[in-house]
Amino acid sequence: MRLSQYFLPTLRQEPAEAEVVSHKLMLRAGMIRKLASGIYTYLPFGLRALRKVERIVREEMNRIGAQEVLLPLVQPAELWQETERWEKYGKELLRFKDRKEHDFCLGPTHEEVITDLVRKEVRSYRDLPLILYQIATKFRDEIRPRFGIMRAREFIMKDAYSFDADEKGLNRTYERVYEAYNRIFSRCGLRFRAVLADTGAIGGNESHEFMVLAETGEDTLAICEACGYAANVELAEVKTAYRYEEEPERPLEKVSTPAVRTVEEVAEFLGVSPARLVKTLLYVADGEVVAVLIRGDYELNEVKLKNLLGVDSLEMADAETVERVSGAPVGFAGPVGLKVRRLLADFSVRGLKNFVTGANEADAHYVNVNYGRDFPEPEFYDLREVVEGDPCPRCGRPLTLTRGIEVGHIFKLGTKYSAAMRATFLDREGKERPFVMGCYGIGVGRTVAAAIEQNHDQNGIIFPEEIAPFKAIVLTLGPESQLMETSENIYRRLSAEGVDTLWDDRDERPGVKFKDADLIGIPYQVIVGKKFLETGKVELKERATGQREELAPEEVVSRMRDQK
Repeated sequence: MRLSQYFLPTLRQEPAEAEVVSHKLMLRAGMIRKLASGIYTYLPFGLRALRKVERIVREEMNRIGAQEVLLPLVQPAELWQETERWEKYGKELLRFKDRKEHDFCLGPTHEEVITDLVRKEVRSYRDLPLILYQIATKFRDEIRPRFGIMRAREFIMKDAYSFDADEKGLNRTYERVYEAYNRIFSRCGLRFRAVLADTGAIGGNESHEFMVLAETGEDTLAICEACGYAANVELAEVKTAYRYEEEPERPLEKVSTPAVRTVEEVAEFLGVSPARLVKTLLYVADGEVVAVLIRGDYELNEVKLKNLLGVDSLEMADAETVERVSGAPVGFAGPVGLKVRRLLADFSVRGLKNFVTGANEADAHYVNVNYGRDFPEPEFYDLREVVEGDPCPRCGRPLTLTRGIEVGHIFKLGTKYSAAMRATFLDREGKERPFVMGCYGIGVGRTVAAAIEQNHDQNGIIFPEEIAPFKAIVLTLGPESQLMETSENIYRRLSAEGVDTLWDDRDERPGVKFKDADLIGIPYQVIVGKKFLETGKVELKERATGQREELAPEEVVSRMRDQK
């Protein structure tokens, strides 16, 4: 493709709307343009990168026997009502009515649709296992779209669904997809980890996220370098053994703490460590208020709490609810005299004596609080977020925390959807059984963005070769006919060899061409300039390392051909 004829509107300045590196560089490199909040147009250069990822995904999914389908984006409410997700999914599900007043939604995922398809067409165990996948547009009405295509409302996803006769079959399928995902992200040139994760709104009993390691990632990962354990902090277990010094219980005392609310403020005011404070957090779980106690130097893990309670809805109580339940404004709730049906506590509170809590009264706290004496002993669970240095739940060595970008997520669904939708098959004995399902997603656009987050410098993108829109760019640094003829010859020969090549044949200064070439991040630059007029050689520059090599034009072609 000649750049003079290619639609590649690059930008010199950083767009004010962009927050993260990938968003800035994808806009500047002419890959995407914003249409509305969280909705983007892919331009030719961006679409080529997207298609490269899709090709890798297709090859690896086909390799494990998965078959490609294409499912409708518009889905009838009836299917979602069968699984009760029409009401439970939340506002991210964009609902609407057609002209006949029938309810529909734009699909954020396709579990219901694929299950409906298979229950109508597959009747025997002989047809199992079955893996169907698609690469298609999804829509989730995110409350706060951000970071460009990293958290968009409309996005392209590969979603696959497996159907097995039993749990053993599902485990085998899950492992095959797990290995396929490792190959996919390795081929995309990414540094990544597969981590244990929460199943969230999709459901099921086990899941793994595939995380590209990047400081700009939204997720925090707990990793053990000793044994390989890795989990999203939402799911990371805490196995700390809390050992507190034996001390006698001191008399309960109420102290005045005017306008002192936060842990830091209370600790400083009373001259104690935050570890001696116990926060009382009030939550509304499916309409019922529950209280959770956690040590002041730790943070509650809401995913653990939600999973423990087994509820669909969990929200921190608002100020009105806090005052109604505790009798005090936010910041002064405590367990002494608190009237709630369920009182939970993190393991960090067990064994702690003479701690500080809110007094359920404005501007007041209790000191020397002890459970069992001053309030009933709570139910103890692992409810806090893991912190750097916590022991690994498998081997006991210290955990490290790092940031990651989720690019893939796989789930063992079991019979969650098949049972609800009466999707069954006949087993060897002729008995009717529900399909045992799994689902497996990859964010195609997120994979491109994550690659840019991981591979860039101050000059622009550094694309991994496998997903680069073009492998080489020929830069013609002058109007001389000899330079143009040589450039065109190299461009045509590379293209004939199957090397995706862009030729910058524009009437622009060399500095502009170099800046654009570095910005768009094509792995190899073939520089045809004054040096060729003097020596008959062109330069081959590697974008990632900056390394340059002088070669005859025919040597460039053979070198690039051999690297295919």
